[in-house]
Formats: sequence, C-alpha cells, structure tokens
Amino acid sequence: MSGAPLRIAVFGPESTGKTTLAQTLAAHFGEPWSQEFVRAYWDSHDGKVGPADLDAIARGQIANEEAAAQAARRVMFCDTELLTCVLYDDLLFPGACPEWVRAEADKRARGFALYLLCGTDLPFEPDPQRCFATPEEREMCRQLWRDTLVKRGLPFVEINGTGEERAAKAITAVDELIRTRS
Repeated sequence: MSGAPLRIAVFGPESTGKTTLAQTLAAHFGEPWSQEFVRAYWDSHDGKVGPADLDAIARGQIANEEAAAQAARRVMFCDTELLTCVLYDDLLFPGACPEWVRAEADKRARGFALYLLCGTDLPFEPDPQRCFATPEEREMCRQLWRDTLVKRGLPFVEINGTGEERAAKAITAVDELIRTRS
C-alpha cells in the first residue's frame, strides 16, 4: 500500500469502549492512534468547558489526528473525530458549534476509510465527563451517531459484544480494508 495512511475512526457515544478499542487496534497493527483531545482539555480546565472552548477543542482534535497520521505507515486509528465534536457541541451547547467546525467535520469525514461504530451494549461507566447514562439516553445517542454516518454515506461497521468480540470484529474489518486497498 502506498500513499497516505488509511484513517480509521473509532466512533460512537460515550462509554462504548472507543479508547480501549483504539489502543487495541493500534497495538495489534503496530500503528499509531489519536487520542480524544477533549478528555485532556477537560482535565486541564478543571472540568469547566463551555461554548467558548469549542473552537480550541476542535483544533486540538485535528492536531492529534494529524500527528498520528504523520507517524503512520499503513493505517492510523482515531479515538473519536471531528463529527463527534459536532454531535456533542449540538447536544450540550445548542447553536454554539462554530460553523468552520461543522464544515471541517464534513470535509474530514470523507477522508476516513472506515468508521467502527461502537454499540452501547457495554455497561455504562460513570465518569465526570459523561452525561447520557440512562438506557433511553444511550439509545438516543447510538441512533444519532449511526444516523450521522448513514446520512453522509460514510463506510462503517457496527461493533458490538464483549471486549474480545469487539476487538475481533474490528480487526477483521481493518484487515479486510487493508487487503482491498493494497
């Protein structure tokens, strides 16, 4: 395979195993992964994040992704991406998402070779950053994330099951993508 590395987004609402899956895939394929920027941003701002921070969060997410892409040979994995920033901006701060973030998210989404849509079938793990804990809220988020991919016609594979089952499904999907793009 030559050219730019394939970008894989580990995508889905909170508490769906995205970070664990991104780390597992990066280790399995010996390639880099991009951490979710907002987690570090939240911590560095003592959990005080508001509409004025959305621009900086989006820029940080992009920078993390680009750093991983620079280090990749064949493929890189993103623990979330800019579409997720837009979804959370709209859920938590209606009307505050910067227009450039929305436009850039749509543009960058087309650069991902595959989205691994993580299901909400894992138990919810409370965390000060998480806010959609009830089964109804989790289902609403799952559907919103899925609809976002479908509406844009983006390639995705749904990832459900236990940690090992998720990893196996994701590895199979990435192996298939690498084979077809070689």
